[in-house]
Amino acid sequence: MSVQITQNDAGVLTLSLQRPDKKNAISLAMYNQLTEALQKASRDPAVKVVVLQGSDSCFSSGNDLKDFLRAGELDAHHPTVAFLYQLNAFTKPIVAAVAGLAIGIGTTALLHCDLVYAAPGCRFQMPFSQLGLCPEAASSLLLPQLVGYQRAAQYLLLGEAFDTEQAVAMGLVNQQVDSTALLAFAADKALQLAMLPAEAVQQSKALLRGKVKRKADKVIATELEVFGQLLKSDACQQQLQGFFTKK
Repeated sequence: MSVQITQNDAGVLTLSLQRPDKKNAISLAMYNQLTEALQKASRDPAVKVVVLQGSDSCFSSGNDLKDFLRAGELDAHHPTVAFLYQLNAFTKPIVAAVAGLAIGIGTTALLHCDLVYAAPGCRFQMPFSQLGLCPEAASSLLLPQLVGYQRAAQYLLLGEAFDTEQAVAMGLVNQQVDSTALLAFAADKALQLAMLPAEAVQQSKALLRGKVKRKADKVIATELEVFGQLLKSDACQQQLQGFFTKK
């Protein structure tokens, strides 16, 4: 199993990416696991908070590209697409713990999380244009809102990487936490949320994210349409071939 799913008595559901040999690259099977877990959690009143994490040394190197490309059209049946919509729709708080690499979806997924804690020296990067592709997960909407247009262009057009201190400064990460304490720290924050009245927390999240969530759904659809077109382009195919050859 590449996603370990655990739940404690306090109502904290923890989703742990566990594919260390691939630096937690997310496979189609992992996307299915994550989507199903979030769907069940949204219906289960015993689940108050979700923690999304990798290990204390790696969060995720992004999509498993070979696996991703085998899944066909980017429609509602594509495991990655289903996960993106479910992540945006999720009404309960999500706490993320990030260490090491957070590439592609490893960064854009954080834009949908409510609290994000990261170890020192993380590498955040959204190298979509470098692969001949465009932003996904509504990052073309959410990142400019968070950091401003010019900085968003720096990270989405140039695909430049940034570290934990920069992520904290721009507001993507709440706090830097020592890697040895990271997972426990995030679990404690999730427990604090779980101990609060659940309806109050969920209604507060709805007020904070409601308007953005509705816009994000539309932006995800638009991004996927463009992404699918670019994926078939000669430029993208050349970049992907170069990526696989380099690996």
